[in-house]
Amino acid sequence: MSARPLTIALAGNPNSGKTTIFNTITGTRQKVGNWPGVTVEKKEGRVEKFGRSLTIIDLPGTYSLTPFSIEEIVARDYILEQRPDVVIDIIDASNLERSLYLATQLRELDCKIVFALNMIDLARSRGVKIDGDKLSSLLDVPVVFTVGNRREGIDALLKCAIALADADSPPEARRRVKYSQDIEASLRVLQEMIDPSLAARLGYNARWTAVKLIEDDQVIKAHLQARAGEASQPLLEAAQQQRRQLYERYNDEPEIITTDERYGYISGIIKEVYTTSTQERVDISRHIDRLLTNRFLGLPIFFLFIWAMFQATFSLGAYPMDWIESAVGAVSSILDHLLPAGMVKALLLDGIVAGVGSVIVFLPNILILFFCIALFEDTGYMSRAAFLMDKVMHLIGLHGKSFIPMLMGFGCNVPAIMATRTLESRKDRILTILITPFMSCSAKLPVYIVLAGTFFGARAGTVIFAIYLAGILLAILFGRLFRDALLKGEDAPFVMELPPYRIPMLKSLLIHMWDRSKMFLRKMGGVILAGSIVIWVLSTFPRQYDTSASFAAQRESLTARYATEITAAADADRGVLQVERDQQMRQLARQQEEARMADTYLGRLGRWIAPVFAPIGIDWRGGVALLTGFVAKEVVVSTMGVLYAVGDDQGSEALQEALRASGMQPISALSMMVFVLLYLPCVATTATIRRETGSVRWMLFSITYTTAVAWLAALLVYQSGRLLALAA
Repeated sequence: MSARPLTIALAGNPNSGKTTIFNTITGTRQKVGNWPGVTVEKKEGRVEKFGRSLTIIDLPGTYSLTPFSIEEIVARDYILEQRPDVVIDIIDASNLERSLYLATQLRELDCKIVFALNMIDLARSRGVKIDGDKLSSLLDVPVVFTVGNRREGIDALLKCAIALADADSPPEARRRVKYSQDIEASLRVLQEMIDPSLAARLGYNARWTAVKLIEDDQVIKAHLQARAGEASQPLLEAAQQQRRQLYERYNDEPEIITTDERYGYISGIIKEVYTTSTQERVDISRHIDRLLTNRFLGLPIFFLFIWAMFQATFSLGAYPMDWIESAVGAVSSILDHLLPAGMVKALLLDGIVAGVGSVIVFLPNILILFFCIALFEDTGYMSRAAFLMDKVMHLIGLHGKSFIPMLMGFGCNVPAIMATRTLESRKDRILTILITPFMSCSAKLPVYIVLAGTFFGARAGTVIFAIYLAGILLAILFGRLFRDALLKGEDAPFVMELPPYRIPMLKSLLIHMWDRSKMFLRKMGGVILAGSIVIWVLSTFPRQYDTSASFAAQRESLTARYATEITAAADADRGVLQVERDQQMRQLARQQEEARMADTYLGRLGRWIAPVFAPIGIDWRGGVALLTGFVAKEVVVSTMGVLYAVGDDQGSEALQEALRASGMQPISALSMMVFVLLYLPCVATTATIRRETGSVRWMLFSITYTTAVAWLAALLVYQSGRLLALAA
């Protein structure tokens, strides 16, 4: 047996458990990126199993290999061009007929293929019996039963794939779909025209090429013309002639005829291998859906789940936040004692530790948020959310499928905007792209937690939920406006598959959570670190104003006064006086820092932009922090961490105290949260908008309108809040 490394591709329908099996096989040894030239996610993992080095490729989930979507083209081209050693087709055993359509198309490629009948436990619970040996015999393909989320059958599947890859004999061609006599005659005509030299240049087997030409596959026709040039013209003309003859014979398009005949072929297989018991089985998913997709209760339950997610993100995340904050404080204290006074120490403590440390404490909140999103996806509830929002999305001329990228926006707007590629209409894609930035991404969450935790206490989770809900409502409002004014079009038809509910596998949830959270950690060592250093430099130079002497007398006077009062006070009052003294000393230090910073480059910039933010209740430091948020929204917090850092106390409690001492009121904090929710997306998102729309105009429009809406909404919140406070 050869010990060469093997490449195994996983193919299958969406919701077939393909990604679960991929995660089960590869664990955390995964590399995630994009396929060359497209924004479809590519997952690759490397493992050592049974003495072999295996590269596992998770192909995009597709229902067929007909090139209607980017995912289908990517999956097909990878199998045809890269020629993996084995393709494992993950088949949903509880939806065998639907899954076999892709399986028969893969079988026509004449690649080495193994069928994994996944979720066989679910099929059996519904009274379904599948004769795996008969199915293997009918299609001449190895069949393995698996339960991906329990690791059942995974080792057997890999052993089967390795054995097939090592087999010298090519796959048998005799078990492919046999079409009607007329179509087979047309295929023979085209096959005879594909001589060995033409087949070698094209790189595909003759029969499959003939089938694709009969189906008028534009991608294959383009490849044929590019690789064979003028030599391809007789074949293309003959294909068009055969298509005309078939159309005259059947009065229908040949691709529709081949599709019907594939389903007829599948129907025959189903009759041979598939049986159901007469005993009535309880469909748990259907019973759960009666509640969760109920026309009256579905949406309230959905919003309850979202509220619970943010409440858990805030409340559960508070405990590990304290631990990380203590670690950051310990690092700061160690550096303070080890380093001599000077610019290097100031840069490390007031710039890097204060900036990066003020953001990294929110890692637990980010992890909890992504865990909850992964839970929605892996249980099958994400599809229900899109189904529930279908009627709401129709108000803006979209359908529930557009809500899936918007939900992904809760994690990050960049992959959310990329996900609009699955929408068929260009106008639908642009409209969804324009409103998706109103979804609060995880980068905005640290800003919300700081402000809500400072000013709203126990109600912080509810306030954050209200902010997220406001983003959804404004997205719907402006979607309707843009549909009527800019992107007029009819509603697209929509059919959403509701996969069965599944008990998620903890390992898979943790992998999904970690994959998405790595982006947050990479920002720590990249844009947030760089941003913190830049902010520190701008807030330190020029060093023209020495505030030490002017505040020294005040400190001495304050110290002397409290020393006298504490000495004269009773024992019970001394602790209270000491707390008051410490608070006033911190306040004095803060005033000294503000006076020093007023003449720095950052202070000058802040004074210049202050009139813009004053009407919405945000001071110059908040305004500067919001400006830096264009780089990445987390930088808003790191900027505040630098601007409000006082002495050696640089934890979140010091930042919260500094925010209160700065004069910021709860209504100002709410105004700032609304502004962060709505204003221009980060630089990575704007670049993605430019790439996905193919237009600088749409990118500039997105930046302009979101910022204008943010300022007006914040103005409404702040000024109406002030009026209500005065009226009260």
